[in-house]
Amino acid sequence: QQIQEDLNKQLFDNLVSFLRRSHSGFQEKTTEWTCRMKTREIPTAALVLGVNVTDHDLTFKSLTEVLHNNVTPYIALLEAKDCPGIKNLMRKLIGQLMNCRVDVDSLEEEDYVQVSQNRIPCSMTSLISWYESVTKKTDAGTPRKRRTSSSRHWQSPPVVVMFQDMESFTTRVLQDFIVISSQHIHELPLVLIFGIATSPMIIHNLLPHSVSSLLCIELFQSLSCKEHLSTIIDKLLLTAQFPFKLGEKVLQVLINIFLYHDFSVQNFVKGFQLCILEHFFCQPLSVLCCQLGDVKKKVNSLSHNQCENIRRLPSFRRYVESQASEQQIALLTEDNSLKETIQKLLEDLHIYHENYIPVLRCLHVFTSSLPKYPLGKQIRELHCACLENRVWETEEYESSLQLARMLNRSDLVTMLQQCVEILVSSPGKEFDEPVEKLKEFLTQFQKLEEEAFQEWDVSVSSPKELQKKTDLYHLQKTLLELKESRRSKKLTKFEMLRFEVIEYIDSLVRNYLVPADHKTLHEIMYFNTASVLREHLNAAPRIALHTALNNPYSYLENQALKSDGGSISNKAPDICIVYKLHLECGRLINLSDWLEAFSTVVMGAEGPNADAASSDHVDDVIHARFIRAVSELELLGFIKPSKQKADHMARLTWGGC
Repeated sequence: QQIQEDLNKQLFDNLVSFLRRSHSGFQEKTTEWTCRMKTREIPTAALVLGVNVTDHDLTFKSLTEVLHNNVTPYIALLEAKDCPGIKNLMRKLIGQLMNCRVDVDSLEEEDYVQVSQNRIPCSMTSLISWYESVTKKTDAGTPRKRRTSSSRHWQSPPVVVMFQDMESFTTRVLQDFIVISSQHIHELPLVLIFGIATSPMIIHNLLPHSVSSLLCIELFQSLSCKEHLSTIIDKLLLTAQFPFKLGEKVLQVLINIFLYHDFSVQNFVKGFQLCILEHFFCQPLSVLCCQLGDVKKKVNSLSHNQCENIRRLPSFRRYVESQASEQQIALLTEDNSLKETIQKLLEDLHIYHENYIPVLRCLHVFTSSLPKYPLGKQIRELHCACLENRVWETEEYESSLQLARMLNRSDLVTMLQQCVEILVSSPGKEFDEPVEKLKEFLTQFQKLEEEAFQEWDVSVSSPKELQKKTDLYHLQKTLLELKESRRSKKLTKFEMLRFEVIEYIDSLVRNYLVPADHKTLHEIMYFNTASVLREHLNAAPRIALHTALNNPYSYLENQALKSDGGSISNKAPDICIVYKLHLECGRLINLSDWLEAFSTVVMGAEGPNADAASSDHVDDVIHARFIRAVSELELLGFIKPSKQKADHMARLTWGGC
């Protein structure tokens, strides 16, 4: 939440500045406001937030708090679902405005202005009267002059109306509200904020020119959802501050859901929270997923059963197999020896994270500046590649090194300077030598730049000589000599130094970017169960419906609903009985046969007389229950009325789930 507020700070500051400018003329009655009043223009902010509509709630909530603290207490947030007509819109608007409190430092508690919505008709005239009474009451307790910028609210604060989802509002409602408001703009300092998910052109698509000309629109663009996601990953995942980490497959699942489903940062964070809950709930050793300073205390408090769980970890078993036989016996039989080893391994894991992240950022500095982005442009893509396997063994990494060996001097110097800054600011204690080495490279580049002349070994014929040799034999001979000279040409000092820099960066990558699953006890800090995450986040509605209707016990957990195999229990809900019966039918279902079968199942619990029931004497209650169950099944999309036969229904689903 703090990251989101920091990212939106510039946008909110611009909006606050716009609101202050838009209503300042109302207080002073300046020429600008007079001109706007004559043209009846309403100050309007078009806030483009992007298609990630699930994140808009938090954005508007934060915006409301910022405006309330800095500009005005009179804010209304409207949604299309609450405003199907202009009357509903006015009722919602007045209800929100008149229930707010005017918080003025000089007023006493009993002087708070609260007006009941029920006593005042929902019209623009009543809203203007309320606003005038509120501002007069406020002015009675304050000096008759414009407030300083340090005050929370201005003397005549504007009335801000925010349309959270403008695209969802009907055209007629927007037109009527804008036309009505423009006729009273000289009496009420109204400011509109349109929340737009698609494009600002939607304003002109929804509103005719006669209505849009009544708006004085200023455009505000928020950061893209991809930039928000990159910042979230950078601050929450790519840091040694938090010991909990996501495995490569889990992180890829969350990123894929973000990119291919909803672009919602909030849903990404919820998925991240779900991973935390799953890890600490299902992993009995997650108690050791703690800060470095708490490792010793946590390890010493381990019970014998927890020590046995550690011995079963695959990574720890690999570690034991690599030790000498005496050490193996001690680790597998003595808890005290095991705890000492665990403490050292966990400390090494923390040091690995402190070293991994800075080197990852240094590698990203190089790969993100390459023309083809073999390892991806975003650092999250590079992070996933490093978690998946040894990145230096991939073809993309080799391609990146080849492209890096062709970088020019200025780009190379800039990258080295960025790498020095990253390593100097990192908490890792092993980067003193790499920093000195990189600074040495920068010094050598500086010396090369200061040299006035460089030696060039060129052993080719001049252009004039090539022009003289016109026959094919001499031309081929000259080209072969040119090709041979290029092969045997010596590298310049810059090329040798560039090659040395790339080789050193490669050595850092091989030393510090080892995949996490190669580290001992990585299961304690890394959540890798991607299948559980997919089960929670990737919805399978057809399978869920089939399970609920075919076996209601799986959801209701009522012992009376347990049934054997394909049998149909008469205790099940009506829709479950109807669904199971429809699975036994073909493409077309005869309603009378279906009703008779339903009646037979339902009346099966009423004793032996139930067998005597016939289709001609079906109880009215059972008939009504059947009709309702069939209607519900049709609503779910399993059946539809048949055009071939009036008394038949057609099946729409086939095959097993």
